[in-house]
Amino acid sequence: MLDIVIDARAAQLGPGFEVARILPYRKRRMVGPFIFLDHAGPVSLSPVISEEMDVLPHPHIGLSTITYIFHGKWMHRDSVGYEQVIKPGDVNWMTAGSGVSHSERFEEEFRRTGGDLELLQAWVALPEEVEESEPTFHHYEQAQLPHDDASGVWLRVIAGEAYGLKSPVQTHSPLFYVHSELAPEARLKLPEGYSERAIYVARGQVELGGQIYKKGQLLVVEAGKDPVITARTPATVMLLGGEPLGKRHIWWNFVSSSKERIEQAKADWESGRIKLPVHDEEEFIPLPGSSKKSDAEPLS
Repeated sequence: MLDIVIDARAAQLGPGFEVARILPYRKRRMVGPFIFLDHAGPVSLSPVISEEMDVLPHPHIGLSTITYIFHGKWMHRDSVGYEQVIKPGDVNWMTAGSGVSHSERFEEEFRRTGGDLELLQAWVALPEEVEESEPTFHHYEQAQLPHDDASGVWLRVIAGEAYGLKSPVQTHSPLFYVHSELAPEARLKLPEGYSERAIYVARGQVELGGQIYKKGQLLVVEAGKDPVITARTPATVMLLGGEPLGKRHIWWNFVSSSKERIEQAKADWESGRIKLPVHDEEEFIPLPGSSKKSDAEPLS
């Protein structure tokens, strides 16, 4: 049933801010157009959260970022001019295209009070014909996203189409991204009609083919198979996949079908040709290996 099982690895976004990194993986770079997946938390943060945990301004090309929060509040600012608080269940969808920078900081009230934090960030690669499009940003409130609840299975379609539901999120290629909460013994079949599919276990344990899988594991489904997972505890799973786009190169925060384009993006960030976010222009993450001063580690 499974092509590969990927165990999350620890990665640092900044001092004291560790995440579980699922994609990319050396033996499986992508699932459909999904080329990156990080899971932060769950963690309980004390009041007055240190600014060292913020993710400073950094650049992207050739991809869309998807920020989805379970707990906490996050502030997005970008070089297009958008400034947006994201709350649990909302979706931030930023398309980098030819080049954008953004920062991801704690929302000020949440910084003062502290509390539980848990979020996922995914990247989807862009089709070649839109890799150099103008950068855009869209925010979708929780209430805008379709959901269903039956037989111990609650689900929300974050992006794409699945289970007869269609998200309003504007995508650039066929894909699906679904958040599901499963009661013990509930069963869930993956969406059909996509070439590549995977299940990420965000909480709890699920069974597939007589094997138990737990938090932090990505189950990449073999082509042509239609597995059904069974929750063995209360479980949170993220379902994702779509149609492959062809080979993509990834270096730091840059994704492209062209190695030369990534080299150009390096030079553009190093020389300041990619603007910094509006209202967040005082600091940034320098290019890895640069001699410029940094207060945080790069994203990847």
